[in-house]
Amino acid sequence: MSEQLPSSAGDVAEEFPDVWEAYSALGQACAEAGPLDERDRRLVKLALAVAVGSEGATHSHARRALDEDLDPEELRHVALLAIGVIGFPRAVAGLTWIDDVLDDDDDDEEDEIEDDDAPGGQSAG
Repeated sequence: MSEQLPSSAGDVAEEFPDVWEAYSALGQACAEAGPLDERDRRLVKLALAVAVGSEGATHSHARRALDEDLDPEELRHVALLAIGVIGFPRAVAGLTWIDDVLDDDDDDEEDEIEDDDAPGGQSAG
């Protein structure tokens, strides 16, 4: 797997490679067990992360969704849809976690624009 893992998951993968391999295989088998495409699976996983109140998983799935070119407003909509199911406070917490990732992504894009505008395409700083 070439993806950068969050530090805690990376630590487990490094210390217990057999466990990580089995866990990864389970995830792959679950993904292939039904008709949902990758986009829909990503939105479901994001919704589940919000629903269980996992900030780390919400960040991870929001980042992956952006990497897979999902629209940021689709991600925010996931949290809004959760209001009636998990309650306003937890859904709003999920929305703030999604916005954390969207804000980081905006900051990264601004840095790239500044780098492109500097003489020779190099950062001025």
